[in-house]
Amino acid sequence: MKMVFLAGAMMATLAACEPMGVPVVDQPNPNQCGAYDLQYLVGSPDTVLQTMRFNKPVRIIKPGMAVTMDYNPDRINFDLDRYNMISRVTCG
Repeated sequence: MKMVFLAGAMMATLAACEPMGVPVVDQPNPNQCGAYDLQYLVGSPDTVLQTMRFNKPVRIIKPGMAVTMDYNPDRINFDLDRYNMISRVTCG
């Protein structure tokens, strides 16, 4: 009988910990800068960026380069590999 009571008390305690009515916070749009549309550039040399114009801020990130940790959802980040090829295109 003690075990049943103990198990019931534990379940009631755990149920009290369940978050109720937690508001859903809007997540930032991971494609706000349009990076998904630029994925075709992955594997291209960085020189291709010199021929392009962007209506958003652009950051080119080379290996080992120090970058700020500020998040700008409108900024397009181009990550380069050690051969100056575009390895990733993201917003931020």
